[in-house]
Amino acid sequence: MTTKRYAALLRGINVGGSRKVPMAQLRPLIEGLGCTDVRTYLQSGNVAFAADGGDERSLARDVEAAISGEFGFAVDVLVRDHAYLKAIMEACPFPAAELQGKQLHVTYFSEPVTAERFAGVDPAAYEPEDFRLGDRALYLYAPGGLGTSKLGAQLSRPALNKGLIATSRNWNTVVKLVELTGGA
Repeated sequence: MTTKRYAALLRGINVGGSRKVPMAQLRPLIEGLGCTDVRTYLQSGNVAFAADGGDERSLARDVEAAISGEFGFAVDVLVRDHAYLKAIMEACPFPAAELQGKQLHVTYFSEPVTAERFAGVDPAAYEPEDFRLGDRALYLYAPGGLGTSKLGAQLSRPALNKGLIATSRNWNTVVKLVELTGGA
């Protein structure tokens, strides 16, 4: 079996004092699933690990079940392998090298998204903010940051994301996840 490196992206934890998942407890929990070289990044639910076998969906289900069992609440989890994370970084349609890491974000989706899903969003109404779609991802340029982004708020409306798990990371985290899943 070939060992692959992955990142688990946990949605909506450690925000506002609720749904706490301490990273010091999360690492051994992931190791208990048979994963190795487990590393966390920040407190917002980013875990890099190596695994033999499995696939992104089954690994995500395993992590979700382990978190639910350990902490007593459900957490949506997306698992993506290194090749995918690197491809998303390299396909960025915005000049990432010129932007600060908190101006550029990637929202990762559980399924592919089409332009039709976002057809009702007029990007011109939100300038200079802008967005582009990628492979199960959305790139958002928000020069004032995500917290004050009107376009970001519009794009995260439940109606636009119905049936999807969606979780966003700033560009600094996107780059760090590629590094953490890149090998030893």
